[in-house]
Amino acid sequence: MKVLITGGAGFIGANYVYTHLEAKPQDEIFVIDALTYSGDRSRLKEAEENGVQFIEGRIEDKDLVFSLFEKYKFDIVVNFAAETHVDRSIKDATPFVLSNVQGTQVLLDACKKYGITRYHQISTDEVYGDTPFDSEILFSEEDQLSPNNPYSATKAASDLLCLSYYKTFGIPVTISRCSNNYGPFQSTENFIPLFITKANNDEKMPLYGRGENVRDWLYVRDHGDAILAILDRGSVGEIYNIGGNNEWQNIDVTKLILKDLNKDFDLIEFVEDRPGHDRRYGVNSSKIQKELGWKPKTSFEEGMQETINWYTLNSYERNYSCWRDGLTPSTSNKSHQQTSSSDL
Repeated sequence: MKVLITGGAGFIGANYVYTHLEAKPQDEIFVIDALTYSGDRSRLKEAEENGVQFIEGRIEDKDLVFSLFEKYKFDIVVNFAAETHVDRSIKDATPFVLSNVQGTQVLLDACKKYGITRYHQISTDEVYGDTPFDSEILFSEEDQLSPNNPYSATKAASDLLCLSYYKTFGIPVTISRCSNNYGPFQSTENFIPLFITKANNDEKMPLYGRGENVRDWLYVRDHGDAILAILDRGSVGEIYNIGGNNEWQNIDVTKLILKDLNKDFDLIEFVEDRPGHDRRYGVNSSKIQKELGWKPKTSFEEGMQETINWYTLNSYERNYSCWRDGLTPSTSNKSHQQTSSSDL
């Protein structure tokens, strides 16, 4: 199989490249990525050494995308490519519309013209909007979409576009909506790696509101396993929620990081909440568990320990195999901290 992974130099995309490479070494994998603030080709160093082919470019570039489909005749497309940072979407929604909506349209049009066996769209639980805060309710795949910020609105739009191409043109589409991911390779603009970095540098950790917002956390490797299950056993035209069944308030995640790093809770700095900030996300992932036999394997405590170690111990220079093989560095190396907050 020839597999195109878009956005494969990003956090979740790069992790998935390695997951797919290990699970299906016979596949020929191609990655396209625009290498914006969230993409870094260095994440793919080992993957390229093992035959993964990299193309720099944007998925909304129709000429480029169509030329790649013409040349390589892809069988499978997994679309991670998206602008994803909510705060950035509030400042300027234009790049989000271009990448998340127009880019998805270009990919779907290429699939329609050249043919594929599966197009898989990576979406987000944020398209459902706020989950009721003080209840046991979790969103299912049939629930109405109600995005509350420009980022999630563009992701909801791309989901609907995918389903329309399935119904109108018969494109073999599947969609997954995942809860918050954490793990190696994530940009330090994001909550967990940002707070690990700041705690290591004894810097204030800006926590929105009172830190009461709740997120369901999923280790990024478990997300990759779920995508493989959907590609292998999922039904076309279907949506699958991927949840960690692991809800934490932001304040408690922050305290967990500080406690692990032996830092004082005084580093927490409460700041004004951002506009349109959803209080809680939660998805019901019983469908993928029952129909495809997937469930998360990594406990939050185990995954956070690996993640904190990875970001603390010269993380940006460490290669994929260090954590892939479950090697946890000795805490005696904590003096070799990465102090840069550069976006890798």
